[in-house]
Amino acid sequence: MVLRILLADDHTLVRQGLRRMLEEQPAWRVVAEAGDGREAVRLAEEHNPDVAILDVAMPLLNGVEATRQIARRAPAIRILVLSMHADEAYVTQILKAGAIGYLLKDSADADLMRAVAAVAQGKSFFSPTVARLILDDYVRPRGELTDRYDSLSEREREIFQLIAEGKANKEMAALLSISVSTVETHRARVMEKLDIHSAAEIVLYAVRRGVVR
Repeated sequence: MVLRILLADDHTLVRQGLRRMLEEQPAWRVVAEAGDGREAVRLAEEHNPDVAILDVAMPLLNGVEATRQIARRAPAIRILVLSMHADEAYVTQILKAGAIGYLLKDSADADLMRAVAAVAQGKSFFSPTVARLILDDYVRPRGELTDRYDSLSEREREIFQLIAEGKANKEMAALLSISVSTVETHRARVMEKLDIHSAAEIVLYAVRRGVVR
């Protein structure tokens, strides 16, 4: 099965280098390339790739807004963001916009393949520097984080992890041998208890808790 990829970066040479790396994998194909954020959104809708790799700093529409629009218009596309910035504020914005991976450009040579493979499976991926930053930043106010998570039932924790891993409601129902409506009920309770309003926020919360990497 071919993994179809959209690549968006305003630097042609960067795109060419990334494309060469990606297509070293026999079953991976870059089906479209964009040089700005608006074009990335248009091509995402047109080609409906499995994975979209977006630079944060793009002209016409930045990576955060492009991510938000793609996630809203084509929610099945898994989004991996490339950035020069190892900053928790950037990561938070990107995840809330709908991405599930955040890769620093200076670690792309070492981590790009693993990042794309993880994101393609609906799993989150963060460059090691970013992962440490997130955990370090949230280790201090841990009381509230721990208390809220501990209020989840065993089944709700299972649902929590499956959401963080990118599983759809039907997949969760099949894995847990329960109905889709039961999954939806548990999902709503998880989000209410944790005061979370999107799957992307669940991914960030799960990384903070060390539930997913």
